[in-house]
Amino acid sequence: SGVSLQGTSKINTQGTLQETGNALDMAIEGSGYFQVQQADGSTAYTRAGNFSVTAEGTVVTSDGLPLIPQITVPQGATSVTVGNDGTVSATLQGESDPTQLGQIELASFMNPAGLQSIGGNLLVETAASGTPQVGTAGLEGRGLIRSGNLETSNVNIVEELVDMIETQRAYEVNSKMIKATDEMLQYANQNM
Repeated sequence: SGVSLQGTSKINTQGTLQETGNALDMAIEGSGYFQVQQADGSTAYTRAGNFSVTAEGTVVTSDGLPLIPQITVPQGATSVTVGNDGTVSATLQGESDPTQLGQIELASFMNPAGLQSIGGNLLVETAASGTPQVGTAGLEGRGLIRSGNLETSNVNIVEELVDMIETQRAYEVNSKMIKATDEMLQYANQNM
């Protein structure tokens, strides 16, 4: 007897957006996932949008995984901008007009709860999630990309603490009931 864990579940709700001012910090406002290439060449999905540029100019996650489709920022770029639709542009040294570098695409799933977590804010598709539907941000139900923002946790810590205290109190009450029942049975056995 005892307690066993039946499983964990993800809460697929939007976290609040926190402004950072860094163009390569990107939050998805709405549904969808960034696609990144793992070391073995397979695709993983994430909502963690804290990207940076390597010495070679590749846009990567904080763990060094390149974004899919790959975006390369040329040496000498003075600024980088990301539009709500994922269009990435850079102003190159000596030029006044920005140059389009590519477009970030978002993946959406029929059942996002079916994605499997592999750690490091990465998810992979499963039969339960369905195959990814990849396309432009803001179209076909995909969210918009908010450059200069990061999505914070969607967990309400106060609510979770209240739930934990309620659970603890219920456990205490049940424990006292079991103890009282045990004492009554013990008394009945001794006096019969």
